[in-house]
Amino acid sequence: MHTRLLLGALTLSASTLAAQAPVSSSRPAIRPLGSVKAVSKDSMGMVNNVRALPGGKLLVNDAANRRVVLLDSMFKVIKVVADTTPGNPNSYGGGLASLIAFRGDSTLFVDARSLSMLVIDGNGEVQRVMSVPRAQDAMMLAAGGMGAGAFYSNGHLVYRGMPAMRMQINNGVPQMPSLPDTMAITRVNLQSRVVDTLGFVKIPKTNTNFSRTDDGRMNISIEVNPLPTIDEWTVLPNGDVALLRGRDYHVDWVEANGTRRASPKMAFDWKRMTDEDKSKLVDSVKTILDAQAAGNPNQGQAMASAFGAMMGGGAGGGAPRTQVMVRMDGGPGGGGAPTRAPQVSAPKINVVSASEIPDYQPPFFANSTRADADGNLWVLTIPTKPQPAGSVYDVINTKGEVTERVLVPAGRTILGFGPGGVVYLAERTATSTKIERATVR
Repeated sequence: MHTRLLLGALTLSASTLAAQAPVSSSRPAIRPLGSVKAVSKDSMGMVNNVRALPGGKLLVNDAANRRVVLLDSMFKVIKVVADTTPGNPNSYGGGLASLIAFRGDSTLFVDARSLSMLVIDGNGEVQRVMSVPRAQDAMMLAAGGMGAGAFYSNGHLVYRGMPAMRMQINNGVPQMPSLPDTMAITRVNLQSRVVDTLGFVKIPKTNTNFSRTDDGRMNISIEVNPLPTIDEWTVLPNGDVALLRGRDYHVDWVEANGTRRASPKMAFDWKRMTDEDKSKLVDSVKTILDAQAAGNPNQGQAMASAFGAMMGGGAGGGAPRTQVMVRMDGGPGGGGAPTRAPQVSAPKINVVSASEIPDYQPPFFANSTRADADGNLWVLTIPTKPQPAGSVYDVINTKGEVTERVLVPAGRTILGFGPGGVVYLAERTATSTKIERATVR
């Protein structure tokens, strides 16, 4: 669920939350981000991620326009590295795709649909093409716009794994498996293809249910928790993996040599959620969801089309999808002609009951953590009391200490960091992105 939606809902009950629990006196004061030095003149599509290069150059993954472009220090396009032009050997596929900082100044461009990775040098030239280490992980390697994505670390790719999910269809009604609420952080050696697990993180969990009407139409309901207690993770420039725990706000570290350590709990302005707070939050989120559904009905139809394709109604090929096991009336394996994909109604998104909201407001949402070029973690925190307009990030050093709290201007999110205290910001609309280059101080 979108962070803005949840922040809006939380704001509705901010006066109640502000009265809860004492405020920690050891939290640093909030300071503003440094000044903006450059702004892109032309809007791009929905930019998923960027890769900072020497001399202020920037590789940009413009997912909406299906292209990777190289910009100079003033955001002028130097070259188009990959796009959908027919005959272009450096093709941008039709599925998930992401940039991963690779050796030195080089970058991997992962295309989940083709199961390939372009190796791009610091001048935006494609040097060679590699296959993804394991086909079943292609989507998670390319998920830079949907989450932490993947990172390169000392000969390995590090990414969040994805469990094998087998959906069964009994008498025409899909039966969704119970999804876990934890995921493995996986590391694969690019040479030997040996895979190991570095740790586990708690993730948001959704419950999906299907039902079928008498005329054969499929109804889908998705139940979400608007305020789950989860973990975050990222990889530092030196290859260390940071696992940020949301329950008590501390960091577990896995160093590049395999050494494990844990930092102490960090100070946070914990706010207790009373039963009244929980009910207000659930009601607020329901109101916002209903308003969004009424204002953008095409979004629900797009989701319905995606479910229909997953169940066999869309074009084949590409990256691995959910495996569907069809069971006909004749039992496993079925018999006779294969079934056709059913018509799918726009999914209905529901909110969990108030009793499932945590007793304490968690410190962060999903996809809120990044590492800067100096090895600090930047964590976008959920406000627990009135604060200046904008977004506040906790800056955490390698000792697991919150050293600063930095205010990013309203309407901006952090895209990434560059050397020398550079931070790249995105100013997004529903269809476009403008990029800004600012300084950390």
